[in-house]
Amino acid sequence: MPEPKKLLIITYYWPPAGGPGVQRWLKFVKYLPDFNVQPIVYIPENPTYPIIDNGLVSEVSEKAVILKNKITEPYGLASFFGKSKTKKISSGIIPNQKKQSFLEKALLWVRGNLFIPDARFLWVKPSVSYLKKYIQENNIDTIVTSGPPHSLHLIGLQLKKDLDVKWFADFRDPWTTIGYHKALKLSSYAEKKHKALEKEVLNSSDTIIVTSKTTKTEFEALTSKPIEVITNGYDVEKVEKQSLDEKFTLAHIGSFLSDRNPKILWQSLQELVSENVDFKNDFRLKLIGATSQEVLDSISEFGLNDYMQNLGYLSHKEAVEHQRKSQVLLLIEIDSDDTKSIIPGKLFEYMVSERPIVAIGPKDSDFAEIITSTNTGVFFTYDEKEALKAQLLKYYQEYQNQNLNVNAVGLQKYSRKNLTEQLVEIIS
Repeated sequence: MPEPKKLLIITYYWPPAGGPGVQRWLKFVKYLPDFNVQPIVYIPENPTYPIIDNGLVSEVSEKAVILKNKITEPYGLASFFGKSKTKKISSGIIPNQKKQSFLEKALLWVRGNLFIPDARFLWVKPSVSYLKKYIQENNIDTIVTSGPPHSLHLIGLQLKKDLDVKWFADFRDPWTTIGYHKALKLSSYAEKKHKALEKEVLNSSDTIIVTSKTTKTEFEALTSKPIEVITNGYDVEKVEKQSLDEKFTLAHIGSFLSDRNPKILWQSLQELVSENVDFKNDFRLKLIGATSQEVLDSISEFGLNDYMQNLGYLSHKEAVEHQRKSQVLLLIEIDSDDTKSIIPGKLFEYMVSERPIVAIGPKDSDFAEIITSTNTGVFFTYDEKEALKAQLLKYYQEYQNQNLNVNAVGLQKYSRKNLTEQLVEIIS
């Protein structure tokens, strides 16, 4: 067998970081050695992660070479003024604009206008200096940068200019069209700067990797460089078989942001509770992960507090267990054209949980097509309240008859190992 190809991966999120951002490259790194690729992972030595999941540390491949370098993070200084608010904003929980305190408005302004493209911009210069030496000493010719944070693409940009390495820019989420970008109170200068950096990265990398077809289409308007779609996926989870919840549980797993507040869902559930005594006795709503106050307020407003179990953030393993034993899984995306391209990473874990998915999002969402084609659930737009209510009642009746199940098709293409094989074909 020939010598393994060396691949330098520049990423911010890495165990013990929790949340969805860490999963993509953790799993690629797990399977790259199976395709004769040596992963070398460059990460911050002292990061400020908003979510910690120590259980993921054991999933790091023993065959990976890990490089660490110190990072200066402004969030550490900003937390002096309000630790909980800073942590929420750094993890993407942005309060409703009408309810933002002066401090929250100030933090958002600083985040958007002074931290360009994001709060990890101070890591760019020392990383370039460190990695130039390492790349030259170890004969590395191919690098990948993973964003967000998009500052990491600026590391790749400079390394490309200085060393002419082959550079793949992996966008787990879009840059200037992502939903929260508008909430950052950008000045005209800051907005132009973000767009200029985005365009330079797109036109300087050798190949761009994105997670959805819509993002590919958006980027094609900005660059003629090759763009490849590699979605997120699912891995084989070592989780004992779970007994289904006795109650009719609807579970939302992951961050429940202020703008992901599906009032048509709360209204449908309120009506079902008041119209159907059996439903009232059996129904439970499980929230797993960071949930915004606006969402909690809406649940209360619709009289659903007595049916809610707010479990907060759980480890990835515990979250998967709840996916397997909940009766129905909820997948909610913001009702905006900007979010049509977002395919939540948890979708793929949902799809192999053998539980039906109820998804709500904007019309023509990329993830709606995946749910439909794999027969793993149903999708509704925000103006399909009556259809949503009817589907919830249908699932409840199937639950009563003990035949609430899913017959999924075509899932294998989304396995992490298959997706890694796609990645290797692209970088080779």
